[in-house]
Amino acid sequence: MWYLLYFFIAFGATTIGSMTGMGGGVIIKPLLDVLHDFDVETIGGLSAITVFFMTLVSIGKQIVAKTEIPFAQGVPLAIGSVLGGFWGQKILKAVVIAFHVQKQVLVIQNVVLGILIFLVYLYMRKKEEIPGKNLSGAPVSLLVGCFLGLCSSFLGIGGGPINVALLIYLYSMSTKTAAVCSLITILFAQISKLLTMAVASDFGKLDLSMAPVMVIGAVLGGYLGAVCNKKLSEKKVEWAFNMVQIGVLGMTAFNIVRNL
Repeated sequence: MWYLLYFFIAFGATTIGSMTGMGGGVIIKPLLDVLHDFDVETIGGLSAITVFFMTLVSIGKQIVAKTEIPFAQGVPLAIGSVLGGFWGQKILKAVVIAFHVQKQVLVIQNVVLGILIFLVYLYMRKKEEIPGKNLSGAPVSLLVGCFLGLCSSFLGIGGGPINVALLIYLYSMSTKTAAVCSLITILFAQISKLLTMAVASDFGKLDLSMAPVMVIGAVLGGYLGAVCNKKLSEKKVEWAFNMVQIGVLGMTAFNIVRNL
């Protein structure tokens, strides 16, 4: 029964994450916090593994479908996200050691996530009234990627909503183009996080019993989400993106109140 539940969590989250560019971790992380079956670091590990396989499948599907990918921004963003992912994992470990109490770490993560998601939601609703930038150049993209990778790794969310909103604003991308670019950034941030965990031998400390069923859900969700992204209109993808933000805000508020 529990295996089935975690499969559907991974499948649903990664389908939406692949379709909108959010990655799925932004749904998986607070939802697993709500279930309260695992500690903070295990939840981060499960989320990173699931999101890694989802982005791998989704980007592969986009390439096969000959989706236009802005490599000029995507490559330096990806490189920056590797550095950010490394530091995000280091900061998370430092916070866990400093506070000792899992509830305090959960509150910190959910407060930061809630604030960021709220700002993203406001921006996406008002973005037509906010003139975007047209930034270019590898150094800028490296810095942006580093910031996004750090958020992704520390919060254990894949970084998606923040990625998409920031890419739309800084590069004046369409929502669908930003979604694809976001997935590239998320993929490399998760590679960095997982490698950091492997080098530090962190996997042996985690309960990854649910990882196999979540990976299966992620593979299926990544494929289905990429198909939906290709077929759905810009408006529908944006609508789905905004609806998820409301749901995530509700989950973060619940997690904060429960753990105070």
